[in-house]
Amino acid sequence: MTDQIAVDPAVVSRALISVSNKDGLAELAAALSAFDIEILSTGGSAAFLRQAGVEVIDVSEHTGFPEIMGGRVKTLHPKIHGGILGRRNEPGDRAAMEEHTIPPIDLVVVNLYPFAETIAKQPGAKNSGTGGTDFDEAIENIDIGGPALIRAAAKNHAHVGVVTDPADYQEVIAALSAHGGNLPAALTRRLAAKAFGHTAAYDGLINEWLSAQAGLDFPHRMTIAGTLSRELRYGENPHQRAALYLPVSPNGQGGVAQAQQVQGKELSYNNLNDADAAWALVCEFEAPAVAIIKHANPCGVARVPDADKAEAGLMKAYEAALACDPVSAFGGVVAVNRVLDEELAQAITAIFTEVVIAPAADDAAIAVFAAKKNLRLLLTGATEVNQGPARRVSQLADGFLVQDFDDGMPAELQVVSDRSPSSVELADMDFAFRVAKHVKSNAIVYAKNLATVGIGAGQMSRVDSARIAATKAIDAAEKAGSEQPGTVGSAVASDAFFPFADGLTAAIEAGAVAVIQPGGSVRDNEVIAAANDAGIAMVFTGMRHFRH
Repeated sequence: MTDQIAVDPAVVSRALISVSNKDGLAELAAALSAFDIEILSTGGSAAFLRQAGVEVIDVSEHTGFPEIMGGRVKTLHPKIHGGILGRRNEPGDRAAMEEHTIPPIDLVVVNLYPFAETIAKQPGAKNSGTGGTDFDEAIENIDIGGPALIRAAAKNHAHVGVVTDPADYQEVIAALSAHGGNLPAALTRRLAAKAFGHTAAYDGLINEWLSAQAGLDFPHRMTIAGTLSRELRYGENPHQRAALYLPVSPNGQGGVAQAQQVQGKELSYNNLNDADAAWALVCEFEAPAVAIIKHANPCGVARVPDADKAEAGLMKAYEAALACDPVSAFGGVVAVNRVLDEELAQAITAIFTEVVIAPAADDAAIAVFAAKKNLRLLLTGATEVNQGPARRVSQLADGFLVQDFDDGMPAELQVVSDRSPSSVELADMDFAFRVAKHVKSNAIVYAKNLATVGIGAGQMSRVDSARIAATKAIDAAEKAGSEQPGTVGSAVASDAFFPFADGLTAAIEAGAVAVIQPGGSVRDNEVIAAANDAGIAMVFTGMRHFRH
């Protein structure tokens, strides 16, 4: 059996270029010509290179067979694939190449039809452009010859270099120069691995799109693809390795991973995770809002009343959010969904803060943050978060779970108590329930005046969450010098139903006067009776928000 361990390939004598993205192509082709490397090319790539003054040979001239079917068949020819796949150290392959007059092709430079950009123009697509596209246009932008060329070259990387990313052109040029026209084995192997990742992501995107066209919510096979953004210092703990990946076609909008880091230390795995949780929560609200996150759970959230949507209201919202749990806020992540100004920047930097994330910040605010050199400032350039994938993926030891993003809110509320909630209570209920979506289950959130006043998260018992949240409210009141905790007169939200009346009783004892919960327990009647006995208002949503 022939040894396929990569060895330094022979001097590159012939290259095949067929690209959609022509960034940097003229410089690469000029460098190849300077090494006396013959260039084969097709269609638009050949025309582009000739216009750049580079001599090329049309693939159809090389094969002696014309492009047919509107360009669908051009590189799918034995003289092309034989030249790529022929093993230079295999006598049988060399004999076949000589017998059929198949010159070797030592370098393949190919990137693929812009399928992602094409379907992004479709009506209803996220971040779609104008004009739209139809099914047939999308199908025509599924590349066939390109992936075949890439896979052939990557398979035979012991003898052939394959380049799919213009970002690698300079390294290829430098390698050719440093090695007398050769491409070293370490480079061809790495480029081959990247090439297979390129085609896998491309096919995965087509699978996802075509499955959706066929009405399949969950395709038979699912490919999760991303592009390495950077390796991180470590994962959740120093002994764990970690990296950040971006979508294959980054949209550059609305998320932490693609936000601009204006300043501060390198973001850690935990920083990114917490910042993502903070940004998702603050973008729950159309009105200006502030969220403070610690270990992916909110420790304080507030929004500006509908009647006062001025950005100046963010300062009051921040103060209210901080007052909920000022101890836990230390070393946390702060997210706002409006432009940061100097006053708010001064307030945020008054305590130790790890990360601040916002759509934008004015120059004065940026100057304030600059004085805290370790603080990370992230600017997203958007005020919406739900522009990314509509699915969330969680890994298991031997599989993974896929679910829709939780962007649901109840269409209507069912009043189940004798007393109906007031308009003020309804506003606090809605606010608290939105926050509860972002709190680890079991989640209990007390809110008053559109600000959290107590949060209980991640407990095995719902009654424990209710009591912890109430205790935190008492601690916050003592720290602020208040006569009573904020839970007195508050609305309380539960992310799932109360299985027993004891959880509700704990909330009533804390001072809650209105309750919003999904309902659906076999003991709903007991819980409703407890609410009526206390004279509080309670509504059912019919929708729960577990977050594990």
